[in-house]
Amino acid sequence: MNYRRWYDRDPILSKAMRILETSDDKFQIQVALNLIKVIIEHNIETNTFNTVEDILAAVQEGRCEKGNERWYDIDLTLKTSVQMLENCSEEMQSKIARSIAELISDKLENSYDDDEELDEDDDEENDIK
Repeated sequence: MNYRRWYDRDPILSKAMRILETSDDKFQIQVALNLIKVIIEHNIETNTFNTVEDILAAVQEGRCEKGNERWYDIDLTLKTSVQMLENCSEEMQSKIARSIAELISDKLENSYDDDEELDEDDDEENDIK
């Protein structure tokens, strides 16, 4: 099958990236920072990264100039995290996709809980008035 984008090969990763693409900037940066952390952790676990230099080299490689018109090219942190993910093996991408999906799910759930708390605060203020 011919895919338009590299991350569409994995259905979980594809969905996570679509959600991330339509999220606000703050959320994207939070997920991007967590994604960099998860990629580094997975690479340490598999002994792909053995030194700090390996980690720095992977981050630098993720910062390469590949394009400037993709949705994630707007922010350097987001761009770096997505390109670091692209540079991982398909097997690693698949493992990380599940971590990203969990991260996004948790962040969205926490965001929903925060919205409910704000609504409750508004209701309490209206009751006082």
